[in-house]
Amino acid sequence: MPSSLVRGRYVIARVLDRDTAEIIEDGAVLQRDGTIVEVGRFAELSARHPGVEVVGDGRHVVLPGFVNAHHHVGLTPLQLGSPDMPLELWFGTRLAARSVDLRLDTLYSAFEMVESGITTVQHLQGRIPAPVDNIIRGATETLRAYQAIGMRVSYAYMLRDQNRLAYEADEAFLARLPRDLAAQLGPMIASQAIPLEDNFVLFEALREAFRDEPRVGIQLAPANLHWCSDAALERVRQACAQHGVPFHMHLLETQYQKAYAEKRAGIGAVRQLERAGLLGPHCTLGHGVWMSEEDIELVARTGTRVCHNCSSNLRLRSGVAALNAWEKRGVRVAIGIDEAGLNDDRDMLVEMRMVLRQHRVPGMDERDVPTPCQVLRMATEHGAGTTAFGDTIGRLGPGCAADMVLVDWDRLAFPYLDRDVGVVEAVVQRAKAEGVDTVMVQGEVIYAGRRFTRIDKEAALAELAALLARPLTPEEERRREVSRGVLPYLRDFYRDYLPDRPAAPFYVTSARQ
Repeated sequence: MPSSLVRGRYVIARVLDRDTAEIIEDGAVLQRDGTIVEVGRFAELSARHPGVEVVGDGRHVVLPGFVNAHHHVGLTPLQLGSPDMPLELWFGTRLAARSVDLRLDTLYSAFEMVESGITTVQHLQGRIPAPVDNIIRGATETLRAYQAIGMRVSYAYMLRDQNRLAYEADEAFLARLPRDLAAQLGPMIASQAIPLEDNFVLFEALREAFRDEPRVGIQLAPANLHWCSDAALERVRQACAQHGVPFHMHLLETQYQKAYAEKRAGIGAVRQLERAGLLGPHCTLGHGVWMSEEDIELVARTGTRVCHNCSSNLRLRSGVAALNAWEKRGVRVAIGIDEAGLNDDRDMLVEMRMVLRQHRVPGMDERDVPTPCQVLRMATEHGAGTTAFGDTIGRLGPGCAADMVLVDWDRLAFPYLDRDVGVVEAVVQRAKAEGVDTVMVQGEVIYAGRRFTRIDKEAALAELAALLARPLTPEEERRREVSRGVLPYLRDFYRDYLPDRPAAPFYVTSARQ
């Protein structure tokens, strides 16, 4: 791969703390073979390296590529007929989703991510029908789609070995249903089930298949506490220790999951993970909305990471995460867009503004609320730490991967921007996807002038639209009928699931997070 000099009006190399970033005016980044060699002033670097191709004309802000640290699907659930509902009911509506070509589905959301400056995605896949050979084929198809567009992906297939629809054993929930409905739903649940050890066969197979692919990392994802038996948690612990890989786990997304944890073991979910030997810097907890103050202290003490899925928490009525409390305790927090963001797309620039705005609690002390630098670090370096790529991405410095985004300064500053407005503040609060001019992954420009360099976006979307224009298959119609039928029974199940006086999340009980 040839060398290049990436030039910017400003180069934001990395965030140093919640108030400051390393910014170089009229700066440049020299990359060679996909790795950053030097960062400095453009005049100095260009003089030392004459003849090197220059990317950018000096009117951009050059940033580390963004990391979407929690992602699942291409077409959004809403597009596929599953409207926003409380999470536990929404699981039932997801049964009705159409069968979508995995390659095209993956490309659909990848287009949106790259267009907003995302260079790395943590793809947490699920619900590919058994057996494991079929799941391997589906996972491979997904990964090849990311390779086709040029993105970096940290991939895991979500491990679920119990309680696949409600927070009790599959057989027990099926027994609550009318016989004919249970007879239809049972095989649908069974189609998602593979033996526990097959999850690690899948993990090993993907690691072997993609071991020489620098833009692909394979990790683990025990899906959630209610979805994983104690045996599954122990196998995850063993595999992480053996292979030195991280894992990502949904946890305490809703008050019902908090209640489940207490019913399961008489202690909270975070404490159960500690007892299982799973907490630490290699562990990322997705959502974490209903963590208690004790949970947060334990997460901070063990160096465990958290992924904040702001829009998803709002859309599925899960609650508001205690981001300010996490920040004060030094927890490293990433940003995930999850199934879809506020605008039903995967726009990291919008998601960053959501994070910045949602947690502005009343008061005068600026230390109580998020800052633009803090949010940018969440979307870059802290997101990177949750992936299989670790500290090789998420910042611009010698030895790091040359994953960069060039944002047009004129677009975010036009027609006027006061000179006292900081560069990071301007990017986080004003940049939009239409201002993302160039995206580079491992030194390769994969998006330039708002066009993809490797793949024809319009042709791919036209193919996807044509496939979905076909009538629903009999199987798809049947899944919709089952989904509608099971919804009242899910409502009944959760109606009395909570204790009489459920504990409020920490963000409610604390006057200041």
